[in-house]
Amino acid sequence: MRYRLALFVPALAVFGTTQGQCPPPINDATTQLMQGYETYQSDPYDDGYGNITVGYGHKCADDQCSDVTDQGYSFPMSQDDANYLFQSDLQQFETCLNNALSATLNDNQYGALVSWTFNIGCGNMGSSTLVRRLNNGEDPDTVADEELPRWNKANGQVSNGLTARRQAEDNLFDTYSDYPALPC
Repeated sequence: MRYRLALFVPALAVFGTTQGQCPPPINDATTQLMQGYETYQSDPYDDGYGNITVGYGHKCADDQCSDVTDQGYSFPMSQDDANYLFQSDLQQFETCLNNALSATLNDNQYGALVSWTFNIGCGNMGSSTLVRRLNNGEDPDTVADEELPRWNKANGQVSNGLTARRQAEDNLFDTYSDYPALPC
């Protein structure tokens, strides 16, 4: 057990609420969706597209995952450490999405787009038609229904896994919620 784990447990209470935080953390439905697709891996592996990955979808900086070991993690990585690394990784995607969007979104819509951004990267998200259309004031549900399915390719080929993930993200996006997320 790591000392870092003691810091993670109190953080769970913080990650359960969006009030007062900007950008807000993702909700539980988003965490479940993402961890369903970014399955726990205790050791670094090639994700099939040339990305060395560990934990819950953490893309390593190099083949040895030195960015992970430099933070004090070791392999095999415990599931608790993978959760902590996942929460840490999420912050950059929550921030870049918040910085790119001016649209009003509820927590499910926001969570679906954090999942999408986590998968495609901040650069692709920022230059996407999806973000441009949302920022132009188009109906968010229409934009998500039309744009998310387009992001189903890896190395130029349609991926069944990405097609399923985009559908799950679109379903979450379309799920009603009274909890606002953006703007914050």
